[in-house]
Amino acid sequence: MLKHLTISHYALIERLDTDWHPGFSVITGETGAGKSIMLGALNLLLGGRADSKAIQTGEKKCMVEATFSMGAGCLKDFFEANDIDYDPDECILRREVLASGKSRAFINDTPVHAARLKEIGASLIDIHSQHQNLLIRNEHFLIETLDTMAAQPLLLSTYQEAYRQCREVTTQLKQLTEKAAKGQDEQDYLRYQLEQIDNAGLSPTEQDELEKEQQVLAHAEDIKQAIFQARQLIETDELSVPQNLRQAAESLRSIADNYPEASQLADRLDSSRIELDDIANELESHTDGIDYDPSRLSFIEERLSTIYELEQKHHVQTTAELIELADKLRAELNGIDNLGDDIKRLTAEAERLTQQRNEAAAALTEARRAAGVTMCAELAEALRHMGMPHAQLAVQIDERPEPDVWGADNVTFLFSANKNVPPQDASQIASGGEIARLMLALKALIARRTLLPTIIFDEIDTGVSGNMAESMAEVMKQIARTCQVICITHLPQIAALGAHHYKVYKDDSAEHTRSHIIPLTDEQRVEEIAHMLSGARLTEAAIDNARALLRLQS
Repeated sequence: MLKHLTISHYALIERLDTDWHPGFSVITGETGAGKSIMLGALNLLLGGRADSKAIQTGEKKCMVEATFSMGAGCLKDFFEANDIDYDPDECILRREVLASGKSRAFINDTPVHAARLKEIGASLIDIHSQHQNLLIRNEHFLIETLDTMAAQPLLLSTYQEAYRQCREVTTQLKQLTEKAAKGQDEQDYLRYQLEQIDNAGLSPTEQDELEKEQQVLAHAEDIKQAIFQARQLIETDELSVPQNLRQAAESLRSIADNYPEASQLADRLDSSRIELDDIANELESHTDGIDYDPSRLSFIEERLSTIYELEQKHHVQTTAELIELADKLRAELNGIDNLGDDIKRLTAEAERLTQQRNEAAAALTEARRAAGVTMCAELAEALRHMGMPHAQLAVQIDERPEPDVWGADNVTFLFSANKNVPPQDASQIASGGEIARLMLALKALIARRTLLPTIIFDEIDTGVSGNMAESMAEVMKQIARTCQVICITHLPQIAALGAHHYKVYKDDSAEHTRSHIIPLTDEQRVEEIAHMLSGARLTEAAIDNARALLRLQS
């Protein structure tokens, strides 16, 4: 439950520091005094949109902080999952908005994203404002209410898992079917591309080898002439360079006894002569291996032309890349050929999962129908105590054209306030006052089953008065036996039944206007309720009436 609320520099609130109590509390105050500002601050604290315009002029930031008491083990999983310090006794939420427009959020002084405030806030407090009466038209709200009444969460989780698996396989099947249809159109072209590459009979190093051979054949005569000339210069019939080197080495060795250095020079000349002999022999072998062959050159040029055309067509640079591309095309064609088997397998799987999903949806629908009967019976009983003794209610569940994540049900809430009028769609025929009482009764059912710590009703009494207001207050008192209830009201009948009473008022001065909230003493409550009964002019009759109303709740 909410234990303490602090608000600073937010809109008209300069500083609010208020303790809150268990049970049923009421908040009253004139229109425009600042009750909606306090709710705006709470919505900010619970993850609402931050707006720097809410900061009071001249201030650097505004801040909202709330302390909640915690039950044993309450939300422990949330704290562990988000790596936040856990205190089994209390939880402190804080939100700050800076003048720059940026905001900061904290849970137990640990910085968090604002979304985490919204997540934990949904488990700590429920703010029911006037516009939430429109939830009677919201099918998702009705489905959630039925599931709460059914109290079988496993049915919903089982269905949602079956729905997820079914949707996943169905999506895969659709993608494969589309791919197969597209693949049939592309298959001939892919096969043609592959056949072109395969028919070329390429090898990874072929292009390099052919280009080198082409260079040799295209310049065969020049190469052969240069080699012949080099060989002639090394070795001729009359006088060869190797013979000259041999003679020079012999001449040097003849003086080696008298000049030892000559022996080393002779060895070096012998080494040079041997190397020249090897070069001459190799030149001869090259000469023998090089012959101009026009037919071979023509074949190589045609072959390279084929390779170049394929490379240009497929935007690659080498035969190795062409071979790699062929492997990819072959794999893609094989994949298209195998799509039929995959589609057949997935079709069978989709049929199995669809059946599983439909069975889970049917179980969910059955539980909701049973919950709807119980809910309508309890609502009718609650509405009898709120001035609608002939209320008729029913939950109409029709099958959706296509299941969604919440099941296969279209849910309509049917209502009639009169004995002889058959129930119809509540959102179409119920008056504002009737919808307010319906929503209050629904909240009472939900509160009993979910054990929500705190509910704030913001002028839920709109459209009702007199005895009906008193009956609604009694319902809120009943809710307050299991959770904390705070009601913002303009009706004295409701204000008088609160165990604790707070007043919001506005203080105007020459410099500024400020909103305040204070807890009222017993005498202050009498005066406040008397003003609510008689207006600005306080009369003895109003005071007596206020005392009488307050005695009713004690």
